[in-house]
Amino acid sequence: MPIVLLLLMLLPSLAIAQSLLELRIGEAVLHAEYAVTASERARGLMGRTELAVDHGMLFRFDDVRPHCLWMKSTPLPLSAAFMDEAGTIVDLIDLEPLSTEIRCAKAPARYALEANRGWFDGNGVAVGDRVEGMPGQ
Repeated sequence: MPIVLLLLMLLPSLAIAQSLLELRIGEAVLHAEYAVTASERARGLMGRTELAVDHGMLFRFDDVRPHCLWMKSTPLPLSAAFMDEAGTIVDLIDLEPLSTEIRCAKAPARYALEANRGWFDGNGVAVGDRVEGMPGQ
């Protein structure tokens, strides 16, 4: 019985930890998991075999510089937007599934936002657009 009570007490905090950010870029909405810690960033979307159409992952880096991504153990074709501290997109790239090629932003960035391949292009998102709804905005 005590274990059941403990689980019931923990469920609300687990739900909060799994909540998604609702990010907006112009008229487009993307629901994103938020990777803040080094281990969350390292794990990213590794091992995922599917990602809902309007879902992705937002990475927050500790410093502002031209950050890099790779797709080791990630079987999904993805696109990524790199953003500065204000959420303005400074670069957009496509990432190849399972590739160990390191792809870096062309400009300093605080954030990276991964989504299904083609999501940014399909929603008319371009360098210079601003991502709204990020933590701290």
